Amino acid sequence: MNNIHPIKEIVKQQKNGIPMGIFSICSANEYVIRAAMKKANRSDGFVLIEATANQVNQYGGYTGMLPADFKKFVLDIAEKESFPADKIILGGDHLGPLAWKSEGAGSAMSKASQLIMEYVRAGFTKIHIDTSMKLRDDGAGPLASTIIAERAAQLCAIAEEAFAGLKTEIADAIHPVYVIGSEVPVPGGIQDSNEEEGLRVTGVQDFRETVDLFKKEFLKRGLGEAWGDVVAVVVQPGVEFGDEVIDEYDRAAARELCSELKKYPNLVFEGHSTDYQQAASLKKMVEDGIAILKVGPALTFALREGLFLLNHIENELLWDNVHLNPSRFIEILEKAMLRSPENWDKYYHGSYEDTKIARKYSLSDRSRYYLNDPDVKCSIELLINNLKTIKINNSLIKQYFPEQYKRIRSAELKNDPEEILMDKVIDTLDDYFFAVG
Repeated sequence: MNNIHPIKEIVKQQKNGIPMGIFSICSANEYVIRAAMKKANRSDGFVLIEATANQVNQYGGYTGMLPADFKKFVLDIAEKESFPADKIILGGDHLGPLAWKSEGAGSAMSKASQLIMEYVRAGFTKIHIDTSMKLRDDGAGPLASTIIAERAAQLCAIAEEAFAGLKTEIADAIHPVYVIGSEVPVPGGIQDSNEEEGLRVTGVQDFRETVDLFKKEFLKRGLGEAWGDVVAVVVQPGVEFGDEVIDEYDRAAARELCSELKKYPNLVFEGHSTDYQQAASLKKMVEDGIAILKVGPALTFALREGLFLLNHIENELLWDNVHLNPSRFIEILEKAMLRSPENWDKYYHGSYEDTKIARKYSLSDRSRYYLNDPDVKCSIELLINNLKTIKINNSLIKQYFPEQYKRIRSAELKNDPEEILMDKVIDTLDDYFFAVG
């Protein structure tokens, strides 16, 4: 990475009429990250990997990792995949008081300040400042845009201070770029099918007011130079997904908003919840200035899909084998989700049968929160080891992984369970590589 942030180069190309973009992998899953690096190694491109505030924070988040730990985790994977470290962009997603929104503003913002400082000091260079959530003592009604902007400027000042400290230790450290926005979709997709009914494209006036308010608050705090490092605004371009729904990108519906973006020479849009969009739709989004595409659950959905298929193959191969214990991955994952329902019960609704199907197959893919459960992790390791011990018949690969079967026949892919699993994830990533040019 040279001293100009790669995302600034993408913004420059966009403003010159060249529809370039970048997609952001919002996942802490090793197989997903390995798959992205494998694919990027073939194209000599950057990989943008983001951790969210509730996933990785100063208390460990639900992954148990601090920001510095997450950085090491990603770099260790890069070493395994022989992927150049200078092609990795680390991002912090929804950095703000998200994880402490049940607390008062004083406490929540103090913790958010510590959070953003640790991300910047660890070398994360794409910082999404998200202060859009109400805190315990914010009172009734929607949170005022002025408060959202004021809190964002407060956190940006902390980030700037943290970077100044980092610069004294690492002279060639890359200055972070910032993503702002007050209309920020909920991480991980909608929680209730009724939310989908209220989906609307961000209004032009709302976008203008957001930029004006944030700029005003940044300048008020003496953050004029930092405002020059704001590269994107999070908007709702009309894409979302939930348990069983996908809102497809409608270029006509977003046309007025995307036309307004042309008046801002240093900004692009960041689109959240782009999971499950068709490749052609993703490409249209990039062409329309939505140059940063966030994706997470669609990748772990593909991974879960692949693990289920491998489990079915294992069942075929081991049904009468007395020497190897079956992994029972599907069964063990279900038990883990029932044992700790807090990561899915707010998302999945309906009858017992409905929630049983959703735990396995929902597009929200809440099962991703359980892949590091000790029992689930052991079952995955056993599944992979069993299928490495007994070579998978080509006919079974054809039955369960038809695309991977073609690549194995043409010697593009090894007949190896891990390679097959990652290639299944790459099938989803291919749409994003196609879209961003």
